[in-house]
Amino acid sequence: MNLPYKAIVFFLLILVTSLFPIYSFGQATRNDSGLKDYYRDYFPIGVAVTAKQLADSDQQNFILTHFNSLTAENAMKMGPIHPKENLFFWKDTDAIVAFAQKHNLKVRGHNLCWHNQAPKWMFYDEFGKLVSKEVLLQRLKDHIYAVVGRYRGQIYAWDVVNEAVSDEPDQLLRNSLWYQICGEDFIYKAFQYAHEADPKAILFYNDYNTENPVKRQLIYKLLKKMRDNGVPVHAIGLQAHWSFNDPSQERLESTIKLFTSLGLKIQITELDVSIYADGNLQDKTVPVSILTAEREQQQAEQYSMIFKVFRKYKKYINGVTFWNLSDKYSWLDNFPVRGRKNYPLLFDTQLKPKKPIGA
Repeated sequence: MNLPYKAIVFFLLILVTSLFPIYSFGQATRNDSGLKDYYRDYFPIGVAVTAKQLADSDQQNFILTHFNSLTAENAMKMGPIHPKENLFFWKDTDAIVAFAQKHNLKVRGHNLCWHNQAPKWMFYDEFGKLVSKEVLLQRLKDHIYAVVGRYRGQIYAWDVVNEAVSDEPDQLLRNSLWYQICGEDFIYKAFQYAHEADPKAILFYNDYNTENPVKRQLIYKLLKKMRDNGVPVHAIGLQAHWSFNDPSQERLESTIKLFTSLGLKIQITELDVSIYADGNLQDKTVPVSILTAEREQQQAEQYSMIFKVFRKYKKYINGVTFWNLSDKYSWLDNFPVRGRKNYPLLFDTQLKPKKPIGA
């Protein structure tokens, strides 16, 4: 059936029967009904946040209206939470977890091992030389035990290893310091340590460009090896930093089918849809522009297709998380082109829904 006009206007990117599931909106008539309520029969709807946002009443209410799962945008990453060997900064992470506990929200942990935002002390000794494999793995174990152990039972899922697969077609793993010192063992050990620290947590491998046919196969190769060898990897996170014209529906569905063939659950962990098509290219010639009506329509159509696919594969997808709240702030602002504003999210700079097609 068709959705009522008020419901269409209330949310961004509603294409009547394609973005939101088709059922009576009479079941969700509370004043605080939001995106999470329309997808309650499908999967949790999450968002990446900061502790500062949770302290702001307007943003706090907005979060509680539309989302039922939280991810720390940066606070749980190794550098911010463990800047020195014997120093942990728990304040921001504690605030996020406490807010979630108070309001009965899920929390995803992001992330335990990454080549970026890893503190220098992790890899070097007091003389400035690279540590041995044994030392680095012990430091990784201590870090994971401390972080996962602190929030055991409060964080239901962890991105254990983030972006370890190379972007080079002839190279499986990224040539990071983790890899240079430990080889591929750091991946297996990270999952082992996380599972030991919280045996009930769902453990993810998380990466971007998972829809790219070449990188997709590399990620599949790594995950199959892990599964075959009994490594406790339970799920894959598709980061989903996409654009208005990529991925295609065929690529997205092929990706989901490939990874579910390994018996893995899937989450969309960092969703946004850029209004630009240059992706991660450091092209300084791309002009600064604004969100035009034409591009907004293309973005809306892409969101519509994406959620159509998500609903189709709800059996395998157990969460969708947006990377940032609204166009007021996005990590894509100034990236990859400095001085350029992006508008990749469902709500505008005033936390209002963008104009839907046909409205």
